[in-house]
Amino acid sequence: MTKALVIVPTYNEADNVEHLIDEVLKQSPMLEMLIVDDNSPDGTAAIVRRIQETNPKVHMLQRPGKMGLGTAYVVGFKYAIEHGYDFAFEMDADFSHNPEKLPVMLEAMNHCDLVIGSRYISGVNVVNWPLKRLLLSYFANIYTRIITGMPVHDATAGFKCYRRAVLESMNLDAIISNGYAFQIETNFRAWKKGFTLKEIPITFVDRRVGVSKMSKSIVYEAVFMVWKLKFLSIFNRL
Repeated sequence: MTKALVIVPTYNEADNVEHLIDEVLKQSPMLEMLIVDDNSPDGTAAIVRRIQETNPKVHMLQRPGKMGLGTAYVVGFKYAIEHGYDFAFEMDADFSHNPEKLPVMLEAMNHCDLVIGSRYISGVNVVNWPLKRLLLSYFANIYTRIITGMPVHDATAGFKCYRRAVLESMNLDAIISNGYAFQIETNFRAWKKGFTLKEIPITFVDRRVGVSKMSKSIVYEAVFMVWKLKFLSIFNRL
């Protein structure tokens, strides 16, 4: 049977993680979950370990401290490749990504290699964000599309599904970004290698519980990353 791994990085998500696991796994029998926890002091990992005792579809990698979103996904991608999953999802732990969209994204994978849950492919579908943050995100994606030429409306989206072949084609150790820039970089690398990218509309709802991980350094990284990718592409260094 086709297997898909939903990779969820966590840091202090004890209030969300158990409910999220329940909601994700009930969407499809082909789904399993990998929690990549960065030594959350609130006991997130202990909750996951308890669930693992009775649920073989729940997996976890624990890291010694906060090492960033991009590196969490990279170790998750390597896990997916090593364990023979057909598809690998990226998903936030805070319910900003609706688990009910997972079957829709799996269906879309019949026609492409990378599905992006897009906030901007059909208007602007973001709930509870301050106007300043919404405008920053929206225009950052226009900026990315202009500089890179990549035909993606929401290049910074973090709700995605990759075919394993896409991950295998990338030198995962060469990925150089970590925050939102990580999403731009993986999309760009997949697109430049000739894989088919497809955006499907989602509604992004700002986190229900906890604190956003957004910072100025994440924004600056994304601003400069698009130029770095453009020049790496010109010189065939991707």
